[in-house]
This record gives sequence, C-alpha cells and structure tokens, in this order.
Amino acid sequence: MSSAPDRNIGLELVRVTESAALAAAPWMGRNKKNEADKAAVDAMRLMLNTVEMDGVIVIGEGEKDKAPMLFNGERIGNYNAGWDVPKCDLAVDPIDGTRPLALGLPNSIAVVALAERGSMFFPGPIVYMDKLAVGPEAAGVIDLNAPVADNLNAIAKAKGKSVTELVVVVLDRPRHEQLISEIRATGARLKLITDGDVAPSIAACLPNTGVDVLMGAGGAPEAVVSASALKCMRGEIHARLYPRDEKEKLLAEEMGYDTNRVYTSAELVKSDNVFFAATGITDGELMRGVHYSSQGATTESLAMRSSSGTMRRIIATHRTEKLQQILSDQRERMAEREKRG
Repeated sequence: MSSAPDRNIGLELVRVTESAALAAAPWMGRNKKNEADKAAVDAMRLMLNTVEMDGVIVIGEGEKDKAPMLFNGERIGNYNAGWDVPKCDLAVDPIDGTRPLALGLPNSIAVVALAERGSMFFPGPIVYMDKLAVGPEAAGVIDLNAPVADNLNAIAKAKGKSVTELVVVVLDRPRHEQLISEIRATGARLKLITDGDVAPSIAACLPNTGVDVLMGAGGAPEAVVSASALKCMRGEIHARLYPRDEKEKLLAEEMGYDTNRVYTSAELVKSDNVFFAATGITDGELMRGVHYSSQGATTESLAMRSSSGTMRRIIATHRTEKLQQILSDQRERMAEREKRG
C-alpha cells in the first residue's frame, strides 16, 4: 500500500466485530431479523469510524433482502486522524447468519475483512456465487469445473483420509439437490446448514472442527469475505458467479462479467496484506457466542493477518457499565463529526 497498514489493524477490527456481536446478541431467538441487523450495522459503523484508516466498503451487507446495511461505496474510518492513514477496501457482514440468530440457532457471527485499496473483487449485480473451499492441506488440488467425485477424491488424498471420512458442508437449499445427491454417491459424510457459509469455510482450515470442505452456491459477498480469511490461513476458495435467472446473467454480461469464469482466492482478494476479524454471536463449531453474566458479557473472536500468517483467538470480558459509556461517547463524537460534514 502507498500508505500501508503496517500496524496490526486486525486487532482494531476485533473491536469492530465485538461491538456488532454485542449489539446483535440481545436479539437472539426473537425472530426480528431486521431489528437485529440494524443493531449490528449501527454498532459496526460506529466502531469502524474510530479506526484510523481511509476505508471504502466494497462488499456491504443488505442488498439481497433490503435489510439495514453498510452500503457499497460508503467511505468509512477516521480518515482525518492527522497522519497518512492507510487506504483500504473493506468487506463487512455485521451478521453472517441473520436467520440462525433470529431463531436462536448456532453459527451466527460478525465479520470484517480489510485489504489495500482496489484489491477486492466486486461481484456486481450477482447475488450468489458457486463455491468450493478447503483448508491448507487441499489447497492447490481443487477444481470447481471438475466433477464432485473428482474433487472429493483429490481432497481426501491430500488430507490423508478416505472419502468416507470427509465431512462436506452444504447450504440446505433446493438448488443443491443434484450436488447433495452426487456427494452422497461418493460415500462422503454430509452436513447441511441453514445459513451462513463463512464460518464453515474457515472451519475447513482448522483442526478438530469436523469440517473438511464447503461446497455449493451461497452469497457472493460471503465469497470475498471467506477468501480474505482463507488467504490468512493458507486455505483456498474457488468461486464462480451464479446468476439466479437469465435476466441476471444477461445483466452481468452486459456489465462485463464472465459468468463462466472461476475466481481463485488470489483473484477474489488480490492483496497479500489482508486482515480479518470475526466474533461469535451464537455458539458454533468455530467460536462461542456472546454469553452474559452478572459482570457483563464474554465474547470469543478470531483475528488474522495474511502477511504474518498469525491467527489469534481472543476471549474478552466486557463490563456492562463500561460498554454503555464507551458507546455513548462514540455516538457523541459521531454526531459532532456529522455536524461538521
């Protein structure tokens, strides 16, 4: 970067995802998706604007279902900090797994990824991408254009397992009927999930998570978020635009997108200096969610940086009265900033 984030900005991003998770957690099981999303969005925006950076949101959340959102193209960060702040792209998902949160189900997380300006892929009008994500042992052996059985055999060989020992995660959707049938035909074990494919993409890179590979079509923004995390963990994701109908396909092609092209992790996020942070909202295989006690709340987060290969697992305790004071002070500063324009 011309003004590179040489400091470990990933640790600052953990404060961002913690704030989003803490704001969203009270809505667990209340079946109010938009209210939860708005709480997380507001908290994430508030904290992002305290980070000393000149950021632009390339991958925002909300366009699929008109939920509250941090919008694509939004300028974010404390870019008037008085020094040459880094110019960054951001991919954000205040709640990856809004429905699981609304229903009190596992694996809802808050995520933010950051890389140098101009390095993140923007999927345009396409809402979904077909994905294949694996951990570091199987990086380099996957091919999204190959048959399912060929990929699973290659992954199993790379991991020193039999195909029947693999666990494949797929979103439980009608569009995946053929994919699910092909996976079952190989003898591989299958785990169907209701929502949120960022967490299993990361889990495929970690030992003892019970996940070996993610397959199938999910959100296009989540493909870029996942690629950011996997670049930090030496995993790999392949993704291809997945138009929902002929109209969406023609629109994408008119805008110059090749709907047949397979994008690798390196093409989804071109930077070699990537930062990623995630915090659990509800309990899951990857992280514990927000838990409350008489003293306040406890969160579990991940912070990663690709250039160092470091992944930190952070357990934090947040005192209720301090949280309320910090948020109040930040809102006052944001209001003053908005008045100044």
